[in-house]
Amino acid sequence: MLRDTFDEAAELYERARPRYPRSLLAGLARQAGIGPGSRVLEIGPGTGKLTVDLAESGCRITAVELGPALAAVARQRLRGHPSATVVVADFERWELPAEPFDAVVCATAFHWIDPALRVVKAARALRPGGCLALVTTHHVAGGTGEFFERSQRCYERWDPATPPGLRLVPESETATDNRELTESPDFGDVTVTGHPQEITYPTDAYLDLLLTYSNHRALDPAARRGLLSCIRELIDTRHGGSVTKRYLHELITTRRTGAAPPTGAHAPLHPG
Repeated sequence: MLRDTFDEAAELYERARPRYPRSLLAGLARQAGIGPGSRVLEIGPGTGKLTVDLAESGCRITAVELGPALAAVARQRLRGHPSATVVVADFERWELPAEPFDAVVCATAFHWIDPALRVVKAARALRPGGCLALVTTHHVAGGTGEFFERSQRCYERWDPATPPGLRLVPESETATDNRELTESPDFGDVTVTGHPQEITYPTDAYLDLLLTYSNHRALDPAARRGLLSCIRELIDTRHGGSVTKRYLHELITTRRTGAAPPTGAHAPLHPG
């Protein structure tokens, strides 16, 4: 499965993938109502890109990660946070504990979970009034726009699955389909907030980033080498050795039906 490819490059994933913006972390704390002492279940933490911020806010975290190598990196990063536990398991088959959670969080991984189970099991994991918080990441128009248009020629040459004329779309045309939440009898109103960020990558760092994407890792080795060589030449010869990439992170929150949401505010999460 494509989702298994991430475990092959755990250290690279930790080094190359971006952390989440401060605004998203503050919004998560506010909208989910979590802070010191909150019981949080995180699905698919990877190397702990979000987990560390949750732990630093004082949350008590159980993080369920499929990949043992990714989990090992997450545990290393969480050494100073004894209230955070990383479990190696397939979430679909993992047995939920008897005590429900205050929040279930999943950052850039919910789409990998079996759609027949993910919303239902997340609901079962939550206390009434508990929050399901999902983060999705979109690659959107912006940054070094000309590079992303030119790089499509590299993809069209080396990856036969690339649709011709594919282009990044602006944030205004980007949205996650949340019907599985809005149509679920287990959850109430859905709130979506957008949190953009731009990151500038030198050539090698950008190529490392590409090697953390499942579709790039799944390419035939010769095609992958050809693609990366083509992109390297483009960045170095046409863009001065670096490019800027724009992301849009969506924070999607909804509450388990059955009780009113908790009152009171918690301190916002801050990246370390």
